[in-house]
Amino acid sequence: QVQLVESGGGLVQAGGSLRLSCATSGRTFNHTAMGWFRQPPGKDRAFIAGIGPSGVDTQYADSVKGRFTIPKDNTKNTVNLQMNSLEPEDTAGYYCAARFGRVSRCSMSYDDWGQGTQVTVSA
Repeated sequence: QVQLVESGGGLVQAGGSLRLSCATSGRTFNHTAMGWFRQPPGKDRAFIAGIGPSGVDTQYADSVKGRFTIPKDNTKNTVNLQMNSLEPEDTAGYYCAARFGRVSRCSMSYDDWGQGTQVTVSA
């Protein structure tokens, strides 16, 4: 059974940092691309970062480029989302997702999802 479990969300002031983690089980992790998506209140879920199976190919949404990174640890079956210089606009539910093959920005191409973790950035 595939499981993705996010952790690390919380409340932080603007300009601060948070590190989200996504622990996976039940997948061949080194064949798996991982993505992070977020969904602000009342808005659609959107791609923010993704990493390919080997950890070499990374993609970022323009809104987080230069502030967020997505390190992947194939030995621990985890992918993190390091978020720096947080802004109130980053407030959202954050979700990790997994798929075989290359990283994708399309949420519908992901097979498995975590339950999400809330990030709130105060002004």
